[in-house]
Amino acid sequence: MTTAICRAPSVEVCTDEHAFAQLAGEWRRLHRACRSATPFQSHAWLHSWWLSYGTRGGLRLVLVRDHGELVAAAPLMRVHHPLPALVPIGGAISDFCDVLLDGTAEARGAEALADALGDLACTALVDFREVRPGGAVERIYRSWRGPRRRVPDSECLELPALPMGQLLGRLPSQRAQRIRNKMNKLDRLGVEWRLVGHDETDGALRRLIELHRLQWQGRKVTPEHLRPRFLEHLVRSAVPMVRTGEAVVREFVLDGAVVGVDLTLLSESMAGLYLYGVDPRLRERKADMASMLLRASTEHLVAEGGSRTLSLLRGTEPYKYRWGPHSVVNQRLLLARRRTAPLLAAAVGEAAARGWGKKVLRRGTTAGPAEIS
Repeated sequence: MTTAICRAPSVEVCTDEHAFAQLAGEWRRLHRACRSATPFQSHAWLHSWWLSYGTRGGLRLVLVRDHGELVAAAPLMRVHHPLPALVPIGGAISDFCDVLLDGTAEARGAEALADALGDLACTALVDFREVRPGGAVERIYRSWRGPRRRVPDSECLELPALPMGQLLGRLPSQRAQRIRNKMNKLDRLGVEWRLVGHDETDGALRRLIELHRLQWQGRKVTPEHLRPRFLEHLVRSAVPMVRTGEAVVREFVLDGAVVGVDLTLLSESMAGLYLYGVDPRLRERKADMASMLLRASTEHLVAEGGSRTLSLLRGTEPYKYRWGPHSVVNQRLLLARRRTAPLLAAAVGEAAARGWGKKVLRRGTTAGPAEIS
């Protein structure tokens, strides 16, 4: 009689950025096999981020293979401030962070990944920020053997990817009519949009950043969006993502000139409106930028088919609420062992103080975030 031997998955902690680069093919397969994956877990996005923002000696990729095939991965880095911690690669410019689990080997991959993270948590807090509800790391959290805490993180707003008529049909009639009037104004001006091919993506993204700079000139803007390293990351990551269908870049044209560019990141279940730049002269002509961007996004998603959610990503700017979105609150999942439990307590205290500070600021000001139209 022959007894079948079931081999346990193998686990490796990769600290070599050159080896990270060579993972592109199998990482892409795993990303597509993970049901909850967002574009921010793609290899192109993460590896490019590391080249722009990573710190020497900090890389910690936890890789799980079953019969030689990559079935789970946690893209992490070691930081020392403000606390010794393992945090997701992607940083503040990524709206969602997570691990990857192959849906066909989810149980074995999750168990092996949890054991590996448990070993790493003996010397550092494992701190997953910006986890979208339903993320793969929730499975690790549920089975964690040790101190753990879940606290709210950023709020995101989402819309169903419906034809524009149906999207407007969800709104109060007066608001819907105001938006129709804005779209009619765009039609009268003659604003059109087109998808940019991957061979044109480099130039289009450089135009996006320049238009973004002009659009926010004299107003409060995210400083990182105007730094050279951000542009380098955006071009390096989005060009291959457009080629593989993980991103689209749109140009908006008026009188033969490009007056707007937007970048949307894609996964099987979600389209995220990541960044845009619009010529300030459009505002001078009373063109509504939000209507322009949302109409192009919904037209493209409906034409592509499928059941993607249209995410407006993090932030609760007033213009987003015109469209009747629903709120989705990201989570922060903190994992520790007994030795690192004091680090967890410190992180929870810091998160509570920050939340209290935000409430005080909201009560103390009547000015909302800047509109885009």
